Amino acid sequence: MAMTRPLEAGVVVRDLELMERFYREALGCVPVHRSGIPRSISGPAGLGGLLLVVWLQVPSGMPSGMASQAASEVPSGGRIKLIRPQADVMPASPALPPEPLTARRGLAYLTFHLDDIAPVVAALPAAGARPLSSPVVVRARNRRISFWADPEGNVVELVDQRGGDRETDEPG
Repeated sequence: MAMTRPLEAGVVVRDLELMERFYREALGCVPVHRSGIPRSISGPAGLGGLLLVVWLQVPSGMPSGMASQAASEVPSGGRIKLIRPQADVMPASPALPPEPLTARRGLAYLTFHLDDIAPVVAALPAAGARPLSSPVVVRARNRRISFWADPEGNVVELVDQRGGDRETDEPG
């Protein structure tokens, strides 16, 4: 078996515009496609009713000379699909997990491996994210790691290889 494209992860959202803006502005994801999925497809697939889906390309490092290519042609670690169901199938309030992350079932969080997490960590609060770890940036196994909740409570993990010798680090 060979994968023909990088992995796509779907995240069900309540406010599609807010979440698209968050992943665009805070993490540099690029919208590459938007589509309505009719009940005739989503119903038999077990996805509920009418859906609106936005595909976001996760940015990646590019060899020189590739910067002018369209986002859909740039190699990456994958895409995020933001999925907004019809309003009547959504719960009334945000599902912010009161229990520890490991007590949840299903997709727990998205991990972004970056060359430097510091600029993203600095931008996340203004984009509507809240830190989940204290200290905000942890150094472990030669990596810097930071866990955040996006504006709807989905967990976002940031990782880089700039861990150095210290065990913890607060962004500055």
